[in-house]
Amino acid sequence: MHYRRKKGWELPENAVTDEARFRNRRAVLAGLGAVGAIAAGGVVASRLGPMSGRAVADTPGTAAEIAKPPNPLYPAKQNTAYVAGRPITPEEINARYNNFYEFGSSKQIAAAAQALQTDPWSIRIDGLVEQERTVDFADLEKRFPLEERIYRHRCVEAWSMVAPWTGFPLSALVDYARPLGTAKYVRFETFLDPKVASGQRASWYPWPYVEGLTMAEARNDLSFMVTGAYGTPLANQFGAPLRLHTPWKYGFKSIKSLTRISFTAERPKSFWEAVSPREYGFWANVNPEVPHRRWSQATERKLSDGSRIPTVKWNGYGEWVAAMYADMKDEKIFY
Repeated sequence: MHYRRKKGWELPENAVTDEARFRNRRAVLAGLGAVGAIAAGGVVASRLGPMSGRAVADTPGTAAEIAKPPNPLYPAKQNTAYVAGRPITPEEINARYNNFYEFGSSKQIAAAAQALQTDPWSIRIDGLVEQERTVDFADLEKRFPLEERIYRHRCVEAWSMVAPWTGFPLSALVDYARPLGTAKYVRFETFLDPKVASGQRASWYPWPYVEGLTMAEARNDLSFMVTGAYGTPLANQFGAPLRLHTPWKYGFKSIKSLTRISFTAERPKSFWEAVSPREYGFWANVNPEVPHRRWSQATERKLSDGSRIPTVKWNGYGEWVAAMYADMKDEKIFY
């Protein structure tokens, strides 16, 4: 008899949100305009502080409320090889609780983020590649087959969520870029427009936001270029129109609203690494045994209901990624 061995992040079947129930619920909310905020288990989201784990109910956030134009590419078919092993966090919560410092340090930036014009949008691909180019996001979105992956997301601030992202593997974009053999890293850069993004007027931050991965990390099966969420094109506060998601790393590595992707021989210095290198390193891999300098990483607070659960090393994705770091004895890969 064949027994399937569960991945490190998976929960028992009866602990996971039923997929059909999630889809049906989303359709009903979209039809009603998603008025109000319905949290998991019927708990109504309330107006609490940024670290409370609850969203603000009376700000626009969900796809139905923002009413982006329909796109025939969505919803995409789910790739069931990628599951979170935990219930999906309701869109009404995730869409109203966002780190996007371009629009301020509050978690409630969804309304402000709608000012960002994402159509048209272009991405520059340059550096150590066979041919530098600038591509329209609309063309890039159609170039690669889209799929949905349900991923866990662990913030360095010790809260977590689960989201159904739509997009394509980063490895496909790497192949499309045709990097040279001398390229060792991928550098990502977001937009710079302080007239629209008030947070970028803060001169003490090193704008624009920059992140980086090694080529091995970029080619890892988990690395994902996100174009949508909850079955629709990506809402602005999630990082529209194109963002990165690396689920085994702390969330600040998953840069939003990309405008430039560069291939380099030198390790890029990321945004938060430049701000506070003793607290935010280049690697930022999740490990409950390595505390942040100001708080423990042993547990995390679920946005869905505010409960605390133990954090798992590599955010539970070790079977996919741990081998990449096996020989890095001198690197501080867990902060």
